[in-house]
Amino acid sequence: MLTKLARAVRTAFVVALGAALLGTGPGVAQADPDGPVIGGGSGIIIDNQFECTVTTVGHDHTGRLVGLTAGHCGDAGAQVWAEQARGAGVIGKFVYSNHDLDYAVIQFDPDRITPVNRVGNLTITNLGAPAQFPAVVCKEGRTTGNTCGIAWGDIFQTDETWTQMCVVEGDSGAPVVVGTTLVGMVNAYLAMACFGPEVGTNTSAIFNDLNARGGIGSGFYPI
Repeated sequence: MLTKLARAVRTAFVVALGAALLGTGPGVAQADPDGPVIGGGSGIIIDNQFECTVTTVGHDHTGRLVGLTAGHCGDAGAQVWAEQARGAGVIGKFVYSNHDLDYAVIQFDPDRITPVNRVGNLTITNLGAPAQFPAVVCKEGRTTGNTCGIAWGDIFQTDETWTQMCVVEGDSGAPVVVGTTLVGMVNAYLAMACFGPEVGTNTSAIFNDLNARGGIGSGFYPI
């Protein structure tokens, strides 16, 4: 269960996210015949309103092409566009959203995207345990790009790691890595943007939950 502080942080962040992103409209890009490139760190548009970041893309136990992002970015049924190629149309939809752990599963149309394991300066090759102090973690977000900082660890034992990375609205869902190992996602920041700390769900908790459910996304392995 999340602590009252963690819930308060997330509640405040969701309010700020909604206020900041409602009505935004990124420019329309030309459609890519091979489908837009999507991976951990790619910007997405949800329901033609909200901007968030993909955590990772891979396959589940049945071979479906799926990805993750933050749960407060949308609920089941929400449609997804690629931010840099809106002209490509809808590339997937939310199929599950967990508001306790604040993660969501996106099922992508394999005929409409080109999945990759590297976006910007971040590469994901495997999945790992939560980062511990004083490890340095990095993230790739659609708003602030690639930033790094020290990991404070799971301070309140709530399946969340606190870090000192720069994040702002739109970075929600961004992958958090140690080297090329995915260890978490960006969910919220406390106090001032880019002054942190940032709070994000450990991906080990996410994948444990997905596997326990046994639905779309279970048995996930990255591209």
